[in-house]
Amino acid sequence: MHCPFCKHGDTRVLDSRVADDGGSIRRRRSCQSCEKRFTTIEQMQLMVVKRSGATEAFDRDKAVAGVAKACKGRPVSADDLARLGQDVEDALRLAGQAEIPAHDVGLAILEPLRALDQVAYLRFASVYKSFASADDFAAEIASMMAAEAEAQFANATLRDERTTN
Repeated sequence: MHCPFCKHGDTRVLDSRVADDGGSIRRRRSCQSCEKRFTTIEQMQLMVVKRSGATEAFDRDKAVAGVAKACKGRPVSADDLARLGQDVEDALRLAGQAEIPAHDVGLAILEPLRALDQVAYLRFASVYKSFASADDFAAEIASMMAAEAEAQFANATLRDERTTN
């Protein structure tokens, strides 16, 4: 590790700590030449394994660009997309794997996108899940509505329990 101040190539690690729930390592270092201290963060490089077997580094911007196409014309801001991209990357890092199948990247996008915008979710899911007919759309919409009804029921039950206690 080169010193960021004097560019000397010999630095010493003073302290190492796990950060970000194990996703990175924070190291406090000291330069042997100028004796200045600095901090480095080492983070695992996420690799995506494509269907062809080729691997490439995970690119959050590439994932967000795909989602942005599904969000075209929808009330979704650039900040919303940036947060979604961060959420997806965080979920993939929490899986604790260095290599992630491309299919899992798509799965990690679906849930946060559904919460962000249902129409954009349907657009993205139609391509990702290879919808072949209107029946596929109808089945996905029915699934979304059932999940929403279940969540509303759970919230109502929770409210009832709070008021009775």
